[in-house]
Amino acid sequence: MIIPRRVCQIRPRRVILSGIQPTGIPHLGNYLGALSNWVKLQKSAEPEDKLLFSIVGWHALTLPQDPAALLAARNDILAVLLAIGIDPNRSILFHQDHNPHHTELSWILSCITPMGKLRRMTTWKSRLAAARNSASEDEVDESLLNAGLFMYPVLQAADVLVYKATHVPVGDDQQQHIELTRDLADIFNRTFKGTSPMFPLPIYVNTPSKRILSLKDPTSKMSKSSPDVQSRILLTDTATQIQSKIRAAVTDSIQGITYDPKGRPGTSNLLTILAACTDSDVTQVAKAYESQGHGTLKRDVAEAVEEFLKGPRANFDRVRHETAYLDEVARRGATRAIEHSEGTMVEVKTRLGLASPIRSDMSDSGKLPVH
Repeated sequence: MIIPRRVCQIRPRRVILSGIQPTGIPHLGNYLGALSNWVKLQKSAEPEDKLLFSIVGWHALTLPQDPAALLAARNDILAVLLAIGIDPNRSILFHQDHNPHHTELSWILSCITPMGKLRRMTTWKSRLAAARNSASEDEVDESLLNAGLFMYPVLQAADVLVYKATHVPVGDDQQQHIELTRDLADIFNRTFKGTSPMFPLPIYVNTPSKRILSLKDPTSKMSKSSPDVQSRILLTDTATQIQSKIRAAVTDSIQGITYDPKGRPGTSNLLTILAACTDSDVTQVAKAYESQGHGTLKRDVAEAVEEFLKGPRANFDRVRHETAYLDEVARRGATRAIEHSEGTMVEVKTRLGLASPIRSDMSDSGKLPVH
């Protein structure tokens, strides 16, 4: 009898890229959303996979920034990423603005981007609404829109394509931008043909995340831009601050505890937080509290959040003051990022007709040879 040989399926190497803006200390919603998923991706990635996590300072400039505050925020978010478990030896952790290839490719892509595609992007309205603390996107109009904010989906496409990323884990609100990235990659591939396509078409990765709502307005997401500091729990909050904010969280006067996001958004938000911090199923958590009151629920939520955050908070308090270490991580990350993107830019320029070999008879001073 002939025994068929097992066919081993070799999965192509993934290049995974994601980024975060340096806009202050992350809150609980950020941590339970994108950031915790980055750590999970790092743990589950195959050895041959490449992971790149970027602090996207250029994107932050699309809205007004205080230079001193932005500088501090850039360092803080780098310290946060290290504190929660991003390993700079396993992943490429870097500041976007340390690699000029991002903006260079962004300009090239902007020259092949149809205006109609950019006009169909809707995220700029939500960003302006959040920055102005508007209750609705209908309260903002194009008079408030600058060119950078209008064009930032092209820069985001460059962030992805300059590393030839194959997988991009981002939130639902960014899916439209990944579709634009795929469109631009396809346009470039068809317009500037080579022996093989220049860019892979990146895949949008919808990572599972908990939608954490404001403690004061459970009809909206927890946000760093909200004027009410009691509406959010920051990574740096003490146990006392966490307890105070949870105790003051908006709930309702209905007896008993049930999970009903539409009918009881405040209560359901607390159950979601408790389930997320204890890695439990929210419906099972709700069942365990069905005969309890809000006082008991809030006490247990506060304890669970403190237990969940105390390790990363202690790491952050330590790392944020190690400026030499942070500078070295940023330097090494930039070096590795540039090494990865340099080949892409050479190939892009070659296909565009912008690159030609450097002649050996050119002197180091840059002077042209004498004829």
